[in-house]
Amino acid sequence: MKGPAGVMALVMAETAAGGAGFLFLTPLWREVRRGFFYLAGLVVLALAASAGASGRAGFDPAVGGGHLAVTLAFGLAGATLVWMALMALKARLAARVLGLASVGLAVAVLFAFARTSDESVALSFFQLLAGAAFSGAVLDGLLLGHWYLTERKLPRGPINRMAWALIGSVALELGAVLAGGFHSGGAGQAASNSLNPLLTLAGSSTLIAIGMVACTGLIAVMIRLTLRGTRPQAVQSATGFFYLAVITAFAAEIAAKVRFLP
Repeated sequence: MKGPAGVMALVMAETAAGGAGFLFLTPLWREVRRGFFYLAGLVVLALAASAGASGRAGFDPAVGGGHLAVTLAFGLAGATLVWMALMALKARLAARVLGLASVGLAVAVLFAFARTSDESVALSFFQLLAGAAFSGAVLDGLLLGHWYLTERKLPRGPINRMAWALIGSVALELGAVLAGGFHSGGAGQAASNSLNPLLTLAGSSTLIAIGMVACTGLIAVMIRLTLRGTRPQAVQSATGFFYLAVITAFAAEIAAKVRFLP
């Protein structure tokens, strides 16, 4: 993978993985109507297919593992489509089993993309998993906030849980960004004549990522404080904050993943 298309493939792959993970690894199956799964499933499907298409556009024959990553991303999109079809056919148990299996496939997608990185596979995989938790919490939190307009009797439990998940994922993502450091082979060499190593492309992107993660953390705290209110408008206000979190989290992930690729 290389270039802007490769970076977008990484970001969309981890967002699709995180969205699928929070959808099936939390108690949402017993809490919300199946319409929410159609909504979230369509978003995950679009993200996974876009990750495959971007990965194909940014494919670099000199980098191993690119074909597998693209194939698995399209496979995740296909699996998502199938479990949604099973839900439509009222085969709920089969849909849930396949949905859970798709989470494992999403992890395999991230590992395949980690193998295309310019860094060590273990560190890249950790950073992609952290990014999946981070962006997935933002995505599912935003969708869930909107779902309260449809299912007005839904208790606060699900969105409270997503707010706490976002706070926890912010800490995880910050640790992942710091673990990557401020240097990378290709990006650091591109500005090797800089007097300050933090002003290389890799260093600057890392600083931007840290700043955007911190902003997302502040928004996550605001979401949690907003949800302490008992009025129905509190959920609507929290959803507005999730919109801001989408912007800052997306900027953070783009900056963090710029240094991944040659």
